[in-house]
Amino acid sequence: MTGTVYKSTGSWYTVKSEKGDFVECRMKGKFRIKGIKSTNPIAVGDIVDYELEETSDAVTGTIHNIHERKNYIVRKSVNLSKQIHIIASNIDQVFLLVTIDNPPTTTSFIDRFLVTAEAYGIEAILIFNKIDTLNDQTLDDQLYLQHIYTEIGYKCLRISSTENKGVDKLKEMMIGKVSMFSGHSGVGKSTLVNAMEPSLHLKTSVISEQSKQGQHTTTFAEMYDLSFDARIIDTPGIKGFGIVDMEPSEISGYFPEFFKLKDQCKFNNCLHKEEPHCAIKAALEKDQIAWSRYNSYLKILEGDEEHYRTDTYGEDRAASDETRK
Repeated sequence: MTGTVYKSTGSWYTVKSEKGDFVECRMKGKFRIKGIKSTNPIAVGDIVDYELEETSDAVTGTIHNIHERKNYIVRKSVNLSKQIHIIASNIDQVFLLVTIDNPPTTTSFIDRFLVTAEAYGIEAILIFNKIDTLNDQTLDDQLYLQHIYTEIGYKCLRISSTENKGVDKLKEMMIGKVSMFSGHSGVGKSTLVNAMEPSLHLKTSVISEQSKQGQHTTTFAEMYDLSFDARIIDTPGIKGFGIVDMEPSEISGYFPEFFKLKDQCKFNNCLHKEEPHCAIKAALEKDQIAWSRYNSYLKILEGDEEHYRTDTYGEDRAASDETRK
């Protein structure tokens, strides 16, 4: 039998059959997929073949084959840095939820996520969530960020789940597609899904005022069928986003605004750091490329996995303002 993995808890997998029935399955033996060293060989979104096993208590299944993936998105495993964690597979588009200070989402985190989506060929869309909570300063920050990413070519949405602003437009973009939702804990993923599909009753939580961080409410990635002909993969909140297996020479190719200018650099192997006649640095000095994006690029290039979580785009914006004087 063939079905789609809707939920993974590490040892058991909820599989939806082609007939629409849900079966709890286990994995048969150890899977190795084309040399991928993954902490989770089977991911939500995978199409699998399984056999039913009838016991006295319930009908369960054993997964014995994973179909080739159209795509998948990964990050470094939290505990095992040499291994990867496959967040989900066979995705049509991914929505990254961004909040300005409730909790804060840094540009470094956004850019690492976008670079990974570019590398794996998945369309990424930014959702600026909780716009109803913005004051004059944070609204200015949000619009500035939206300007940066719109100029690059990324689709951006402004949404308030509590006031139902932008929700209908989001639903239109999801019809007929498998969409993944991601972001830090507390950015409002579950609240937004509940706004689109109230019958799901996903668990939500409040932000800690002391730490300005959310509490994990989604423990495992899970796919849901929605009433308006869409499927969504809700994922656990992630603190950091470690970049996986990228050669220094290829990283700039995953920054669309860098990619457009790369062939104008004097050297074909230009890393856009100290090299003379670099088109990216020239564009940066003219404020045609955002300093926050360039800083993100340098951190990824240098393999800085420690400090990107604490960066604020305020410092990057100040650097950008300096160039206009």
